[in-house]
Amino acid sequence: MGQSGRSRHQKRARAQAHLRNLEAYAAQPHSFVFARGRVGRSVQQLSMDLRRVMEPLTATRLQIRKKNSLKDCVAVAGPLGVTHFLIVSKTETNVYFKLMRLPGGPTLTFRINKYTLVRDVVSSLRRHRMHEQQFAHPPLLVLNSFGPHGMHVKLMATMFQNLFPSINVHKVNLNTIKRCLLINYNPDSQELDFRHYSIKVVPVGASRGMKKLLQEKFPNMSRLQDISELLATGAGLSESEAEPDGEHNITELPQAVAGRGNMRAQQSAVRLTEIGPRMTLELIKIQEGVGEGNVLFHRLVHKTEEELQAILAAKEEKLRLKAQRQDQQAQNVRRKREQREAHKKKSLAGMKRARAEADGDSDAEDPGAPPEAERTSQQEEEEDEAEYFRQAVGEEPDEDMFPKAAKRRRPTGPPGKKQRLKERKPDRGSDRRPQKAKGKGPGAQAKVGPRGAARNRGQGRPRPLKRAA
Repeated sequence: MGQSGRSRHQKRARAQAHLRNLEAYAAQPHSFVFARGRVGRSVQQLSMDLRRVMEPLTATRLQIRKKNSLKDCVAVAGPLGVTHFLIVSKTETNVYFKLMRLPGGPTLTFRINKYTLVRDVVSSLRRHRMHEQQFAHPPLLVLNSFGPHGMHVKLMATMFQNLFPSINVHKVNLNTIKRCLLINYNPDSQELDFRHYSIKVVPVGASRGMKKLLQEKFPNMSRLQDISELLATGAGLSESEAEPDGEHNITELPQAVAGRGNMRAQQSAVRLTEIGPRMTLELIKIQEGVGEGNVLFHRLVHKTEEELQAILAAKEEKLRLKAQRQDQQAQNVRRKREQREAHKKKSLAGMKRARAEADGDSDAEDPGAPPEAERTSQQEEEEDEAEYFRQAVGEEPDEDMFPKAAKRRRPTGPPGKKQRLKERKPDRGSDRRPQKAKGKGPGAQAKVGPRGAARNRGQGRPRPLKRAA
């Protein structure tokens, strides 16, 4: 069996073609169409109809919320490759339409004197023609009467031309042109007529019966004896089914167009059907930036040269103060960052020092206690042992037994007073008497003081009594 799938060269060619298509799509102009503020249902629907006109090079499901500002839209538009904003707004008196070029402007503000929605246009037609395949490609832009009427008119024409991709008349495919956008300029009233049409190409030179056969739906021929009756007389057809054609819409096709009978180098008629929306626009002003900046043109307000110079000076002063505030803010941010870094380092050092004092340095080797501390601890231990020997035996230990222990001297009271030693109480339940002190004769007796301390006669140092067994 042969190898299934595409070859390596086919995959490479397909990947390159896909990359070229992506580059071509990114090079085309894209737009955002939305409404700003409280506009009402009609104006909101007008913005949706404008979005329909700009398809497919627009965001069809774009949603703008009340809290989103124009700066947010501009920030989002940059990474997405959006080049134009079409904004519809409404005031108490008028409806306005703004056309913005991103990212640096200009901004054209139009006043919408009249408008008609798509649903109203379609309902007024006896037979409308609109389907989804028409919106798979951008419309064909037609500008009329944009002559030498001033720089503002020329700028308007350039802005409308840049809304849609350019067309190469030698390489264009006629099957991709299904719609037409007509913008007509009236020099007398200085208004723009905005119209949107659907394009249909039909062959000419055939009878009405032949045209009916070429359509998708065949006529009812149940009352005819032969098909020749349909072709010859056009029986059973109404006069409205055939639109009048003339020299104004008949042309020779340079290439074949989708449809029955539209062959190359054959005469065909181009028919337009309005699908809406419909607007009458009036240019109010042109600004230099995106929604702000110097006013390049204003139809209602005219200023002198001195006023323009004063406005420019005030704007320059405003920009200077803004730059100064930005520098001061940058310095404050840098200073606070340095303070935070210094505080962070100081806190980390303190935490490390506290941890080292609490737990010790686990990485370093323990050097042990200093020699002086060792000698002091040993001396204290021997002193404790010597004290225990004194209490147990009742005599001072020899110097050889605890050499490091300091010789303890018993406190001596004032002269004439004898030392008292507490007598240990015998165990309960024992009937034995405490033994007599050693080293005395039979006549020596032990005296018991008032506090129960036993003293030996002839001895200066008292001895502890031995516990009875």
